[in-house]
Amino acid sequence: MDNKDAEKLFFIPFNTGGHWLLLAINPIREIVYYLDSLGNDWTTYPNMKVLIDTVLQAFRAQRDIQTSRRGANSITWIKVACPQQRNQIDCGYFMLRFMRDTLALGRLKIPTDYFEEFKCAFYTKDQVDEIKEEWCQFMIELNVCS
Repeated sequence: MDNKDAEKLFFIPFNTGGHWLLLAINPIREIVYYLDSLGNDWTTYPNMKVLIDTVLQAFRAQRDIQTSRRGANSITWIKVACPQQRNQIDCGYFMLRFMRDTLALGRLKIPTDYFEEFKCAFYTKDQVDEIKEEWCQFMIELNVCS
């Protein structure tokens, strides 16, 4: 709760039980950016939405923000039109790539049609391989694979 009034994006890699997606949350503005490489809507995962809404409501309470009953449900979910995977196995790498792209730009907002700098319908094999290599290097540096 340090700097609880400072705007930030918090990244939550979320596994739905067989699929990875990314949630980028700005708790001050109560905005949840939803990035799903399968193109599903967040309503596909109602338990996820309830969990994240509950966390944001708890954060609001910690900041002593009073809202009306109408305002209590003012959390905004934004589906981002991000690159889509063409198979059923690369979702984790796509989620990592979305996170890396966002961090590289250092922005607090994610456009609904994704970042102009990284916009594409699909990542190429080379783009997916690049994030796989970065992930492997990260794990090697942590000595996880020794």
